[in-house]
Amino acid sequence: MSLADISARQEISLSYLEQLFSRLRRQKLVVSVRGPPGGGYRLSRSADEVFVAEVVDAVSESLDTTRCGNKGDCQNGEKCLTHHLWSDLSDQIHQFLSEISLGGDLMRKHEIRQVADRQNRKQSDESADAINTQRLTDQATA
Repeated sequence: MSLADISARQEISLSYLEQLFSRLRRQKLVVSVRGPPGGGYRLSRSADEVFVAEVVDAVSESLDTTRCGNKGDCQNGEKCLTHHLWSDLSDQIHQFLSEISLGGDLMRKHEIRQVADRQNRKQSDESADAINTQRLTDQATA
């Protein structure tokens, strides 16, 4: 799938996606593929073997819930009373996301399939509209 398609489908800036996919490629989670029009990206291994935590880690997003960035200097240079609680929560979130694969676990959820299907229909409709607009333009100039 091309980044332009993902950008349109998810309503995310293309330049931001380029940055994210550069990081994903460096971590060998995706590989670039050539092809019309303009190529795109695909997972480097089965979606069942790629876990959400890997993606989050690859794009350098933090799952840290502490206010000190887990440095332990939250209260006047020392750990606050709840530091370990929030630090443990961060670890639990990361562990939870480490158990969710992109292929099996996510795509088996009915709600997620519904969103994916809706986005596929919208993209198909927009592609058909673009083709029809081009045909009308071609006919008008002929």
